[in-house]
Amino acid sequence: MDMHSKIQYLTKLQQRYFQCHSKKKKISILDEYCKNTGQNRKYVISRINSFLSSRAKEKRKRKRIYDGYVKAALAKVWDIFDEPCGQRLAPLLKTEVSRLRQQEEIFISNEVAEKLNKISPRTIDRALRRQKEALHLSRKYRQKRNPLIYQVIPVETGGWDRDFFGQAQKYSPKLF
Repeated sequence: MDMHSKIQYLTKLQQRYFQCHSKKKKISILDEYCKNTGQNRKYVISRINSFLSSRAKEKRKRKRIYDGYVKAALAKVWDIFDEPCGQRLAPLLKTEVSRLRQQEEIFISNEVAEKLNKISPRTIDRALRRQKEALHLSRKYRQKRNPLIYQVIPVETGGWDRDFFGQAQKYSPKLF
């Protein structure tokens, strides 16, 4: 007997099991199922009860605090501050949202501004996940926006002496 047919059989017996009020009838139903399927008795009892609990209880969904207006304003502020991570953006939101509203960079209501002040860094990252995916920002190190400026500015990369212990002994033998 495959698992799908065992589950169908269990649902049929489950109806009879919960309609029975005597313990002897429930025992006989369990014995019948265990004999036909070869499953353990305690496992079958837990399966019967799990079917009951999964149907009776529906998951309660949490109330959405940050709606589309908050996410849109957050995306705008995130873009203004050059797309920082949530940990760096959260302190900026607490101080700079009112300033951005005064300078008319963003147009948001007082309620949205209060929510932006309270939002946590992890929630910021979750809310901006779609924008980051669209911009391919999931990579840890992304390519710089203006690579030409890095070609113009000379940067000396060589010439470092990595033999620290040899240098330290050469210049100050009393150090080691």
